[in-house]
Amino acid sequence: MAGNESSIIRLQDVRREFRRPRRSLLQPGPVVPALRGVTLDIAAGERFGIVGESGCGKSTLLRIIAGLDRPTSGSVQVAGREISGLREGRLGFLRDQMQLVLQDPMSSLDPRMRVRDIIAEPLVAQGKPHPRTRIVELVESVGLSADALDRYPHQFSGGQRQRISIARALAPDPRILLADEPVSALDVSVRAQVLNLILEIVERLDLTLVFVSHDLSVVRHVCERVAVMQAGEVVEIGPTDQVYDEPAQPYTRSLVAAIPHLRTALEGRTAADLAAGAAAATVPPDRPGEN
Repeated sequence: MAGNESSIIRLQDVRREFRRPRRSLLQPGPVVPALRGVTLDIAAGERFGIVGESGCGKSTLLRIIAGLDRPTSGSVQVAGREISGLREGRLGFLRDQMQLVLQDPMSSLDPRMRVRDIIAEPLVAQGKPHPRTRIVELVESVGLSADALDRYPHQFSGGQRQRISIARALAPDPRILLADEPVSALDVSVRAQVLNLILEIVERLDLTLVFVSHDLSVVRHVCERVAVMQAGEVVEIGPTDQVYDEPAQPYTRSLVAAIPHLRTALEGRTAADLAAGAAAATVPPDRPGEN
């Protein structure tokens, strides 16, 4: 999709390096690469997933897309505008178009604020009107009642707090929703509910979704296309079903093989364990008298 005019997010050779603290007064600290030349094109209205193990750079990449961090080099464009070199004061258009749902709703919600103020917060920050009717509409759109508006975050369950986070993200009417591990901190019993809510909202509002997770099963449920990251690089990208069913790279194959299935989960084993066992079973046992 590189070069497609319908791309709403475009990254070209994006690199991000961090410098560790110096160990000597005479030499600077070593440089650690977090992103190694990432190139991506995400189409408007697409549900795009980024997967990989912890530390592969996927959250760093999302922060750069959101304008919360700057690349060391490379180009980042959102809706046709370059953002990689802009100061925070010139990113107002980006805050209008893009909102972020974080991993842990408890730490991302101010415990001193009532829900009505939390949801209105991005509108207040952008100097936009925030009538109560709009706030009620938002909280009800995520499956909570208007009674929730006068309560505090600690009075809700984890799944309900994430619904509040989603309502806050929707307040400015964004075109793009970024989700960084949005269900990994939730109980298994409510993950499906929150995922289905995100899908319903994305479809109803025709949003572009960029969904980051280490859980490949979740990404397959949510995303149409996926990029697989390893050590700061995109090693494979394509339609989700194709990448999962016919992975081209050994790293992707190892990730897919490790996805738990019902039978193997009940046995406490992964698909990779079963594959190894099946391979061992094909080797005939030694016969008496043979070396």
